[in-house]
Amino acid sequence: MSRKYLQYYLSSPVFRRWISSSVSGVTGSHTRAKSKDILTQPVPVPPLAEQHRIVETLEEQLSRLDAAEAQLSSVLRRSAGLEKKRLDILAVGRSLRRSGNEDLNSLEESKTGRFDEGSLIELPRGWKWRRASAVCEQIVSGSTPKAHLMSPGNGDVPFLKVYNISPRGFVDFSIDPTFVGTGTHEGSLKRSRVFPGDVLTNIVGPPLGKTAMVPDMYPEWNINQAIVSFRAGADLTPRWLALVLSSPYVLGMLKRTSKATAGQFNIAVSTCRDLPIPCPPIDEQEKLNEAADQWLTLSESVRGAVANSRVRATGLRTALLKRAFGGGLVPQDPADEPAVTLLARIAAEREAAKPIRKATKRAARPRKATAVAAATKIAPAPTPASATSVQQELFDQ
Repeated sequence: MSRKYLQYYLSSPVFRRWISSSVSGVTGSHTRAKSKDILTQPVPVPPLAEQHRIVETLEEQLSRLDAAEAQLSSVLRRSAGLEKKRLDILAVGRSLRRSGNEDLNSLEESKTGRFDEGSLIELPRGWKWRRASAVCEQIVSGSTPKAHLMSPGNGDVPFLKVYNISPRGFVDFSIDPTFVGTGTHEGSLKRSRVFPGDVLTNIVGPPLGKTAMVPDMYPEWNINQAIVSFRAGADLTPRWLALVLSSPYVLGMLKRTSKATAGQFNIAVSTCRDLPIPCPPIDEQEKLNEAADQWLTLSESVRGAVANSRVRATGLRTALLKRAFGGGLVPQDPADEPAVTLLARIAAEREAAKPIRKATKRAARPRKATAVAAATKIAPAPTPASATSVQQELFDQ
């Protein structure tokens, strides 16, 4: 029997469905099927020549699918790279030159000294470098209350955790939503209240720097201690602030200040307040926001098209394997040796390969004197032939 044919069958949806319905035990988080059940599972066996034709056709068609899926992955990688470059172009301009003295005249004095102002790139004319603390009304980190003050699924005020900030730049509150009561929100968590339009960035990771704007699903929210909230002031629009904090250049400056502790990377809130922010005029911010929205919409369209193509590729792969083991992938040839002859030959070869066991003489055991004991002595039953010998041979071939 063709090993390749058997390998493809074991990866087919038919066999996987049988495995899923036949699991019998649980080890940790894994389920498993009994080996004896797998050995007795019927396998469709066409003539050997047809097996080779099936394998040849499968390899040809699946290699095309593999190449198509590799191209889809390449499109995603290139799209992600272009998106990052576009964000940098919008957020800090195209220049790669270091900033001149004029660009730094408006930059307030650093309180932490964690950023090298001399390495800042030159901004477009009319833009200024400013400290985040100077252009934001508020920059605060959150806090986590005691467990009994949080409730999963429903409650008064939504409580955001790092996993609720999507890497794609939005708040996803469908993931394990948590709430706190109004008393907690206005009491011990009063300092970490956030509102729609505030910009959130996680400062504990990895990964660091997931950024999103608070949506208007609820009038007020709260955040845990691994998230910092930026509230835009009069010189910034919230959308521009979110764009800047998503820029690889600006976000990279912030990440480089992180410190590792017990396998985690942490950014200080004081560093977030000291972060240099590129500030163009408000009207230019609005235009750049619109350009960013158009670019991000295009990127989402590309990702959606790739996702749909991957679903189609998975469906084609499943259909191809199903057809292969249903007899519809390649034509049958009446001249092929029948499968029953192949199975009979496998069984005969297996039987011939069995080692010959020689009878050994055992020492006679003393018999008990009573006739009842002799009459009730049970002779050993003959060993039946294995019901799965042919199936075992299929796996051995």
